[in-house]
Amino acid sequence: MMHVCLFDIDGTLLSSGGAGKAAMYAALESEFEVRELYDSVPFAGRTDRAIAGDLFALHGIENCEAVWRRFVAGYLRHLPGCLLERQGRVLPGIAELLEQLRGRGDVAVGLLTGNMRAGARTKLDHFSLYHHFRFGGFGDRHLDRDCVASEALDELRRFLGSPVDLARVWVIGDTPLDIRCARSIGARVAGVATGQHTTDELAAERPDLLLSDLADPAPLLARLG
Repeated sequence: MMHVCLFDIDGTLLSSGGAGKAAMYAALESEFEVRELYDSVPFAGRTDRAIAGDLFALHGIENCEAVWRRFVAGYLRHLPGCLLERQGRVLPGIAELLEQLRGRGDVAVGLLTGNMRAGARTKLDHFSLYHHFRFGGFGDRHLDRDCVASEALDELRRFLGSPVDLARVWVIGDTPLDIRCARSIGARVAGVATGQHTTDELAAERPDLLLSDLADPAPLLARLG
């Protein structure tokens, strides 16, 4: 039976230098003529749909499907330029780890991210990582990250076309919300302190594996057999 790794993106696979946030604010300006931007909405670990809802409320914009679609279009138009300007990076050990997993026939690699699907692809393409991922759960529709985890599990089942042993499913993420959403689907979880949260903050959520980063992937690979 297959092992599975479901990766978060921002703070886990890569640091975009705040490109996603910058692109969202640029979309507010270009699409809705917002001139005074309020920077009080939390981003880490949340879904793009939830973040956008808070931004709309804070800036007096109606939250409806038409507005969401317009915001998404603006965001995706600005994101490539913001990625170039911010000069982010792939985090330590990630490229090597993904290559190792790609070479194994017993590991399925997917995404569990708050990013909208198209935004996730844009970010991963920018850093030449997208080809490693075949399925996933995304933040286009869901306000709650637990729902993204359920979507990722459904996509995993469709991708494998066979039953899933949750004891072999690992979520890898950098926030307490990553750990909690893994628990919501009964998966195991590796917390990595490469984002905004410290090892102590992640340890409080009691992940199955806790790492400062993935520069040495051996502890995770050992759990995959």
